[in-house]
Amino acid sequence: MYYYRYSQPTEVSCCYKYMMFSYNIVFWLAGAAFLAIGLWAWSEKGVLSDISQVTRLHGFDPVWIVLIVGTVTFILGFAGCVGALRENICLLKFFCGVIGLIFFLELTTGVMAFVFQDQLREWVKDFFLTNIKGYREDIDLQNLIDSLQRANQCCGADGPQNWDLNVYFNCSNNNPSREKCGVPFSCCLYDPAEIVVNTQCGYDVRSKPEKQWESVIYTKGCIAALEAWYLETSILWLESS
Repeated sequence: MYYYRYSQPTEVSCCYKYMMFSYNIVFWLAGAAFLAIGLWAWSEKGVLSDISQVTRLHGFDPVWIVLIVGTVTFILGFAGCVGALRENICLLKFFCGVIGLIFFLELTTGVMAFVFQDQLREWVKDFFLTNIKGYREDIDLQNLIDSLQRANQCCGADGPQNWDLNVYFNCSNNNPSREKCGVPFSCCLYDPAEIVVNTQCGYDVRSKPEKQWESVIYTKGCIAALEAWYLETSILWLESS
């Protein structure tokens, strides 16, 4: 007489299961929040009522970043939450696979950026110059450039002269703008004693001799500033590891 033993399915620890659920529900809600913010931003621009405006936007629209990050985070959070709570192997494998893919893409991007430094520098420069032209056309793009220049204490791609590409800031004789021959306020030197931001600090600054620019605005280009930041961050990362 033969007896057959049926193996019982192994159960996941409740502690581990609910810890993973709690961890992923934060990402799920964060993804939903990002998606809501992105859709709200497009609604304010009128893109949702006329979706064809997406192709007519000048320069890069930062809302794309918010929507893409929100979508990926929402899907990952959903897969992690439901996979952990229901012990769904397919969803958990999908979750782990996407996390691994993101890590691989980040690693590949870092290696490619190191190998093709010159090409990447030219691409970033062209990208920055293109968006300088559309600076006043999109408030989100404007805020992105202002934040980048303020954070890195830089101005333009190669320097303040790049703002001549913008129709509002160029120094041509037929430019009626009050911002003619100026730069955005984010190019101005930071004054810690300043309570209210002076948005007119960059007016007419480029109509003066270049030697006087350094006392009013940052003269270093953002490409050089980003390269310095990248090298500094890489060194700190290598030292910490």
